[in-house]
Amino acid sequence: MGATGATIDADAVVAWFAENARDLPWRRPGFSAWGTLVSEFMLQQTQVSRVVPILEAWLVRWPTPADLAATPPAEVLRAWGRLGYPRRALALHACAAAIAERHGNEVPEDVDDLLALPGIGDYTARAIAVFAHGSRHPVVDTNVRRVLVRAVDGLAQPAAPNARRDLPAMAALLPDDLVAQRAFNAGVMELGAIVCTARTPRCDECPLAATCAWRAAGYPPAEGPPARRQARFEGSDRQRRGQVLAVLRATDAPVSDAELAVVLPDAEVRARVLAGLATDGLAEPGPDGWSLPGAERTSD
Repeated sequence: MGATGATIDADAVVAWFAENARDLPWRRPGFSAWGTLVSEFMLQQTQVSRVVPILEAWLVRWPTPADLAATPPAEVLRAWGRLGYPRRALALHACAAAIAERHGNEVPEDVDDLLALPGIGDYTARAIAVFAHGSRHPVVDTNVRRVLVRAVDGLAQPAAPNARRDLPAMAALLPDDLVAQRAFNAGVMELGAIVCTARTPRCDECPLAATCAWRAAGYPPAEGPPARRQARFEGSDRQRRGQVLAVLRATDAPVSDAELAVVLPDAEVRARVLAGLATDGLAEPGPDGWSLPGAERTSD
């Protein structure tokens, strides 16, 4: 409970979620724990609409962690395509190998076991434990934090993430029933994603409108400097990295510096981008040019 004395009606959130939840693969009955883990990796900083088709194709091709672990990293990066932040694909590949080796090809339930896997942090571990296994834990992402701070604390936007503050705040609201707590965790997240949004909240559609502390206070604006916007993508090294990776994904043969100069004409920029990709394990230099990591090198 926050300083305002307000709280959140868990039953109202669960009922709202039952009627309004988007139909997403990882919410369907029988969806595997492995599929949930893959979805969590893919959803990091990526829109749901972009994830769904790639996730579905991914699970057809690699239905278990061992299937993915047995695949060369180059093929994993090709399948990742344009989801962005491709280091996540390599982390998922390493995570699959660890699950196959340490846990008998089954995604573990224990949060500490999940945290010990490559690429899994505090949020992802709890999300998998709750949504894949039904364990009782608070799951807190940006959307959840925004709902909590508005409905309970009466503030427009949350402060910086702080697990020591955020996790107990969500835990205090969880229903005791395992099924209900899973729906509540997902429901608060969904509220933040589609109703209690950062810029244009649809308060008239919110099941918490009658008790929301922020609404009761007259929607006071956020204090302090505005949140930093993400750096512009157009013309950034992030865009350039994507352009190089697109060329490397398109062929099994090594790609020469001259061929890469077509997409990155500036030699200094090209060298910087390639060095960064090599450091991150996303590209490898060879005597005939550049390739994806672990690619079977062929020549024309």
